[in-house]
Amino acid sequence: MNMQITLVDSPVANVANIARALRYVGADLRLTRDAAVIAEADKIVLPGVGSFTAAMNWLRERRIDDALRSAAGRGASLLGICVGHQLLFDASHEMGITPGLGLIRGEVRKFEGPLTVPQIGWNRVRFTKSALFDGEASFYFVNSYAAFSAENEVASADYGGAFTAAVQREKIFGVQFHPEKSSAAGLQVLRSFVQWT
Repeated sequence: MNMQITLVDSPVANVANIARALRYVGADLRLTRDAAVIAEADKIVLPGVGSFTAAMNWLRERRIDDALRSAAGRGASLLGICVGHQLLFDASHEMGITPGLGLIRGEVRKFEGPLTVPQIGWNRVRFTKSALFDGEASFYFVNSYAAFSAENEVASADYGGAFTAAVQREKIFGVQFHPEKSSAAGLQVLRSFVQWT
């Protein structure tokens, strides 16, 4: 079983906490900003916090966007976390329209409605069909934007209306929540990805 995980060392992410959680669940971790290394990796975690536009610009500047598409195209497993999950989509409507990686169909939009934005805290997530998690559990979110009724949705949550909490298309996964801050349920999501074959 290949337990090696290549973690994209993004400056717009909480890399240290994710690295600690991945090591805790048994990952043989490789932390890198090298596009060539990422392009050849078999299992990749793409973290992200804050601005979609800033995160996407950084990926483009370092040609990591192409490396991720190349890796996914040859069958690598990829897990996007929080803004990393949003980057998998076609585009985000944050600060105008910014193209994403285009690995998952759909667009990311701001929450609308009476609830305070950003959503910060625990929220109940219902998984329907995913290799990462089975059933329902609470996960920790910090987000102002989300995908809604995404084509590849495998989990949903509610924040003034339903939104996409997780996606899966073949070996490409994304979770809007922070598994590294989500106690035992979050660690199970990471463990499932590390052990995924």
